[in-house]
Formats: sequence, C-alpha cells, structure tokens
Amino acid sequence: NENNVTEFILHGLTQDKKVAEVCFLLFLTLYATIILGNLLTIITIKTSEQLNSPMYFFLSHLPFVDISYSTVIAPKLIYDLLLEKKTISSVGCTAQQFGGHFFRCTEIFLLTVMAYDRSIAICKLLHYTNIMTKRVCIWLVAGCWVGGFVHSMVQTLLVFQLHFCGPNEIDHYFCDIQPLLKRACTDTCIIGASVVANSGVISLGSFIVLIVSYTVVLVSLRMCSFKGHLKAVHVCTYQITVVVLLLGPGIFIYMRPSTTFSADKMISVFHAIITPMLNPLIYTLRNKEVKNAMKKLWSR
Repeated sequence: NENNVTEFILHGLTQDKKVAEVCFLLFLTLYATIILGNLLTIITIKTSEQLNSPMYFFLSHLPFVDISYSTVIAPKLIYDLLLEKKTISSVGCTAQQFGGHFFRCTEIFLLTVMAYDRSIAICKLLHYTNIMTKRVCIWLVAGCWVGGFVHSMVQTLLVFQLHFCGPNEIDHYFCDIQPLLKRACTDTCIIGASVVANSGVISLGSFIVLIVSYTVVLVSLRMCSFKGHLKAVHVCTYQITVVVLLLGPGIFIYMRPSTTFSADKMISVFHAIITPMLNPLIYTLRNKEVKNAMKKLWSR
C-alpha cells in the first residue's frame, strides 16, 4: 500500500490543439478580467468613505476570495492548454485541492453571511445597527475563513491518507477529490461518503439557507410600493443567480457517490472562471453607491 506515484498526468480540458489555442486566449482574457474587476472592487470599497456599512465590509472580502480561488485553478489550466503532456506533482496536487476547497467554501459562507445581513437590514431595520456591530461583522468574517479552512483541511486529510500505486492519469484539468478517488488503490467507500457529508452537505445546506433568506426578504417587502418591490425582486434575482451558479456545481459534483461524469470538466470551468467574473458585475457594478464611488476614484 505504499504510494508509488510522485506525480499525476492530467488529461486536461481538451486534446484538440485548435480548440486548446482558442480556449487559451479565451481563458486568459477571462482570468485577466477576473483580476482587474475584483481588484477594482476592493480598491473602490477600501478607499471610499461612503461605503462603510456592514454590507460593504462583507463585500470587500468576496473579491479577494474570487481572485484567490481563480488563481488556484486558472493559471495551471491556461498554461496546460499549450502543453501536450500535462503533469502535476503529488504535493502540488494536494495543495491545489486544498486551496480550491478552502477559498470556495469560504465564499459560500461569505454569501450566507451577506444574505443574513440583508435579512436583518430589511426585517429588523430599527435594530440593525445594534445587531450588526463592527465586532459582530469581524467575527462573522473570521468564522467564514475558519470554516473554510476546517472544511478544506478535512478534505485534504481524506486525500492524504489514500494510497496511489498507479495508473497516475487523472481525467480532469485540475486535482479534485472525486477524480483522485478513482485512482486510489484502497477502498474509498468510507472516504466517498465523508466527501458527500462534508462538501455536499455544506453546498446543499448553504443553498437552502440562502434561498430561504432571499425569500424572507421578498416576503418582507411585499407591503412596499410597486417600484420598490420590483427593484428588490430585480436585485434578489441577480443574487439568487449567483447562488445557483456557485452552489449548483458543488451540489452536482459532491452530492453523489465517488464517480465522475464527462460534464464535470465544463461545470468546473464555469465554477472556476465564469462565476468569479460575474460577482463584480452583480454585486458592485449594478449598485449605484459603488458606481458613484468608482467615478470619484477615477476623478482622483
């Protein structure tokens, strides 16, 4: 049961060279957009005196998480599109798997906290400042990071105890726990169930909490004017879209036995590149306060 595998060979996203070249240019452009868009959001929130509410405090952490998660996945994917043989060391594989789960789980918890913040702001407006104090906000964000770390550490320990004796080929473009389970030389039934209990339950549980939170917000605003209610529905619809795009792939991939499907690659690409690019558009550029702060930033 010794580990004879020191590196893994990745099948990559595609074997077609022409398709790979097109994907290289496309993903490079998208990755640059992710970096610039999210950095602009961070700088705008941190430099603006008007954006000092708890909502923007939480929102300032979301772009950093998006950049970090994409950086764990995208550069390796983009670089490998130009190579015929795509390899990654066992240590690098473990680190990539840890980083991916760490930042993605942290983002899920952040979105849950942001939904809770909006629910308090609308349903208990008079008590909002007493409930969402600066100290509470810091503790909530710290809890998101700690929760993401604990989750990722559990996943990493599950993979670390596996024995790989070959073959060392992974039918994916990055190291994730489901493809690795297929290459283990030991029985992975218990570990597969643990993955479902860990990643799957977190994804599904957070999804339910977020949907319920936004539903409560919409119900609470039913007595508002038609224009105000329509605006709230418009905002919640976009935020629910982000929730579905973020948690949908996690539920699909991890709420099932340890097996892989051909669609997993495309779903993971959408998860790693498209969603982090959409977050600045939905959470910041559609917000008048943020757009005004950006105009002042540019005027400086």
